[in-house]
Amino acid sequence: MKRKVIGLVSALALMAAPAVAADKVKIGFVTTLTTGAGVFGKGMKQAVELAVEELGGKMGGVEVEVIFEDDGFKPEIGKQKAEKLVKKDKVNFLAGFIWSHVLLASYKTAVQNDVFLISSNAGPAPLAGKLCNPNFFSTSWQNDQTPMAMGEVLNQKGIKRLYIMAPNYAAGKNMVTGVERTYKGEIVGKDMTKFPAQLDFSAELAKARAAKPDAVFVFYPGKHGAQFFNQYSQAGLKDNIPLYSVFTVDAVTVNLLKDLAVGSLATMFWAPDLDVPANKKFVAAYRAKYGEYPTFYAAQSYDTVMLINSAVTAVNGDLSNRDGMRDAMRKANFDSVRGPFKYGNNHFPIQNFYLREAVKDADGNYTTSIRSVVLENHQDTYAKDCKMSW
Repeated sequence: MKRKVIGLVSALALMAAPAVAADKVKIGFVTTLTTGAGVFGKGMKQAVELAVEELGGKMGGVEVEVIFEDDGFKPEIGKQKAEKLVKKDKVNFLAGFIWSHVLLASYKTAVQNDVFLISSNAGPAPLAGKLCNPNFFSTSWQNDQTPMAMGEVLNQKGIKRLYIMAPNYAAGKNMVTGVERTYKGEIVGKDMTKFPAQLDFSAELAKARAAKPDAVFVFYPGKHGAQFFNQYSQAGLKDNIPLYSVFTVDAVTVNLLKDLAVGSLATMFWAPDLDVPANKKFVAAYRAKYGEYPTFYAAQSYDTVMLINSAVTAVNGDLSNRDGMRDAMRKANFDSVRGPFKYGNNHFPIQNFYLREAVKDADGNYTTSIRSVVLENHQDTYAKDCKMSW
């Protein structure tokens, strides 16, 4: 009898014992830190470091370690770095990923090893649909959504004839699919250019001129976007055929293009002047620390850290409680720079998309500013193909 009592007391003591927190919350962050695209990764890295600093270097009372890796703008390198982070560094969370082809190459490395994967930018269609996974979350958008918002803008502007240009890779294809989903006019021409090799668009611009469209729609990130805008102007098209874009004029390229970009219209889920308390705090802190406006890449990366923090805090630092962390992330219970949002069944945000314009602020700095809400509480098209439910 005495032995049974002792056994019962021991069992109850184990049940009552608090969870033991891990030594560190290890976050592996894959982005592009070299090549011409490194400027985007730089903003992401800065935002992550700012967020960790604001948290006092801890989540749920546990010290945070972020390990940054450079994908070199190549899917094979990104996959190698993801494998290193997961298998050697034993990270709890794998995050980052600017490019859809890099994320797709690295995806299995995370989910097959039961590591949480959070995309801070890329949103390829398969991961929102048939390849959705309980351990995958996005803090950005599904690729089609931003151009879907632009398709609605084109309808509102009365554009009847449209010419489309985009790079021929996963995200470029999604962008074209997105605008085609909502645009109701006639598409009079479409060019899918080589990526990232092609930086001369003169042949395609000549075709666009000959097609006599009411407008041109493009998706060209980074230096490709700056090059396209310059060539568009040099070809004499800027004052004759309106140009609409997505992911082309941002906090980086607007400072390269300057007055050439002012007045251009794009769609996005976020802008530096979005009237949200968490966003005002983020933008002010980022500008104070780094002396520049944050990019949307930075905003999404900041949210990535805050999402992870919400998960780790919810389980009091017990990183073995994966179900608890997953449930916490599904609630999106943190102060996002985009304001309150919720996750769909595929773990992509359901959120607003805005029309924004490139402008000069009161101090003469180039930035972007919100003009109107285009899509409200928008869910991506592929969520219906995701078999997860919760």
